[in-house]
Amino acid sequence: MIRISTLSSAMLTLAALFALGGCSLAPKYERPAAPVPEVWPDHAGTQARAGAAGSAAADIGWARFFGDPRLRALIALGLENNRDLRTALLRVEQARAQYRIERAQLLPAVGASGSGARARTPADLSSTGQSFTGGEYRAGGALAAYEIDLFGRVRSLKATALETWLATEEARRAAQLSYISTLAAQYLAERSAGEQLALARQTLALVEDSHRLIKHRHDHGIATELDLRTAEAQVAGARAAAAESTRLLDQARNGLAYLVGAALPADLPPALPLDNQALIADLPAGLPSDLLQRRPDILQAEHTLRSANASIGAARAAFFPSITLTAFGGTGSAALDGLFKDGSGAWSFAPQITLPIFTGGRNRANLDAAQIQKRIEIAAYEKAIQAAFREVADGLAARASYDEQLAAQQAQVAASRARYELSNARYRGGVADYLAVLTAQQDLFAAQQGLIRSRALHLTSLVDLYKALGGGWVEKSEGPEADNKPPAATFADTATPPFLFR
Repeated sequence: MIRISTLSSAMLTLAALFALGGCSLAPKYERPAAPVPEVWPDHAGTQARAGAAGSAAADIGWARFFGDPRLRALIALGLENNRDLRTALLRVEQARAQYRIERAQLLPAVGASGSGARARTPADLSSTGQSFTGGEYRAGGALAAYEIDLFGRVRSLKATALETWLATEEARRAAQLSYISTLAAQYLAERSAGEQLALARQTLALVEDSHRLIKHRHDHGIATELDLRTAEAQVAGARAAAAESTRLLDQARNGLAYLVGAALPADLPPALPLDNQALIADLPAGLPSDLLQRRPDILQAEHTLRSANASIGAARAAFFPSITLTAFGGTGSAALDGLFKDGSGAWSFAPQITLPIFTGGRNRANLDAAQIQKRIEIAAYEKAIQAAFREVADGLAARASYDEQLAAQQAQVAASRARYELSNARYRGGVADYLAVLTAQQDLFAAQQGLIRSRALHLTSLVDLYKALGGGWVEKSEGPEADNKPPAATFADTATPPFLFR
């Protein structure tokens, strides 16, 4: 009866300690106020309100946002091959494993154990004056040193590991979004270089045709030598421009292959021209406060802040006593054959309490460091919000102005083309000299180059806005074109479509 009452008392004590566990000394988390205005700047207000009724940018999958099947295929290939994304995913798994380690500390570790020992005691060491041989055997279950989490130290460490895991997951999402936008920007640069090369080659063909005409006229005494030399210089300049465009296109393709992480397949779908990329232009901007729930880098910064907040709880708990339990229950006997006989039951229960008295200021320093780290993370969180606000505001400003700019440049190209055709007709009719044709052709070439660059910059700005709004989280959205799986790549690559005088 004495043993039973003692064991019951020990179990009641253990249950009471478990009931007391769970208290946390971590400060209550409060999200810092966003250090940005509550609305976007006035120059983007109309555009922001216009898209407010649609789906949030973060709910638009990248396969739905990008309309070019070739680009979608490259993104899908790059997501499989990119080493940085692989590393980011492995870091998520590592943080998850660390969280599981910390979570396991909340539960007691119970294991089975068995031991046996035999020893001979010499006569001069024996209390009876005679030598003897004896043994001790034990078998049963053991409770390893288990900390009763009275002041939430273990729970705070678990919360820290959890927030670190979530922050790592958001870092992976941010890395994927950044990678997709970088790859898309490089693809647009490659398309721009391809169209610049096509423009240079068409221009070279035009000036070579003009050179042949002028040479024929010069040989028959109609054109002057000045006109001939001017046409020759024009041909040389066009050849130089074509060579430069070829180099830029090759370098852009090399950069694209580097980002994809593999040689570009030959059976990719044909590329679309820049003016037919079909990106979703009317991305809903919402309010600046929406970024707190949409941008993965902001969420990463907030989870890191929450982790630092939980670490304060662990640092505070170090000032209070810690209680650990060790227990054993099973059988014991001096002889192996008596290990499981009646009356061989054995148990032990050994609680231990540790109270910090003097640590040389270590606990106070750890608490100060934890509190300072939280202030650092608050500053990092606020900086992430400010950077996001700036990026979205810039994207909205670009979206509001590029349509007008592109319309003006298209009008410039049309006027320059009409001027070139009129100057060329006047020269062929003997009314004007060739200098007027040369000037008109150079102005047309420059206007067409500017239009191509502006189209590429416009599309790149939409990609940047998509990234700034936290787009690309979901990998499957509603709708027939929402599947991020690229279409079957069965088409051969084609040359850049003609567009010179579009």
